[in-house]
Amino acid sequence: MIRKCLFPVGGYGTRFLPATKALPKEMLPIVNKPLVQYGVEESIESGLYEIGFVTGRGKRAIADHFDISYELEHQISGSDKEKYLTSIRHVMHEGVFSFTRQKEMKGLGHAILAGETLIGTEPFGVVLADDLCIPEADGDNVMAQMVKVFKQFRCSIVAVMEVPEDEIHKYGVIEGEEMKDGLYRVKSMVEKPKKEDAPSNLAVIGRYILTPDIFDILRDTPPGKNDEIQLTDALMTQAQDGVVMAYRFKGTRFDCGSVEGFVEATNFCFEELYKKGNLT
Repeated sequence: MIRKCLFPVGGYGTRFLPATKALPKEMLPIVNKPLVQYGVEESIESGLYEIGFVTGRGKRAIADHFDISYELEHQISGSDKEKYLTSIRHVMHEGVFSFTRQKEMKGLGHAILAGETLIGTEPFGVVLADDLCIPEADGDNVMAQMVKVFKQFRCSIVAVMEVPEDEIHKYGVIEGEEMKDGLYRVKSMVEKPKKEDAPSNLAVIGRYILTPDIFDILRDTPPGKNDEIQLTDALMTQAQDGVVMAYRFKGTRFDCGSVEGFVEATNFCFEELYKKGNLT
């Protein structure tokens, strides 16, 4: 019913310069695993095993990461270092990967529209690798939670979380009618409002499930804030013409698009691995 997930990974990662001058920001490691691999693992665990990447110039390392490195495999074959490839081998075995390029950086909506060739006419997930989401103990990951909601409502869904007023200007924000605890029917959405203009404190984070009509809507969506094609604007059109749900997910989210959030996520994941004895 839903098996595809799109990863827009064409951005420049300017907040991490000079580290990202030659290295994709999505390949920066959280402890010993690239940020993008966490998102791909979340997708595959949710049953979305067809992974599409919308890339840009200088992003070849992402494709290489999800491919076999024959020289490396040969060099460490039979050694105790081979165990470090277990997680990526699992991902490569379970996932099917495809790639297309976003020729210009014109916003998230434009990136998703560029991925239409990889998606076709099916509903699909979207993961923004900058947002590292850690599920509750023994709980489903965020995308798996959203897949369950999609199976019930069969409409576009955005993941939301409560944020402080002084951070509301960093996010797209929803106004919604709460249908039950943690689930809202979206009435309106505002991209990065001032705190006095924000309709709520429920901010959209980098997890979506979208129905395929979003592509036609994006084609007709004029450039918005920062002269970019905003996914928020297209979702607002979809909400007015039909239904868009917002889901307040269970788990912890780290903003790894910022240096502070990246360091916080690294510290958290290091402590978790240490407690489980998975660091050697």
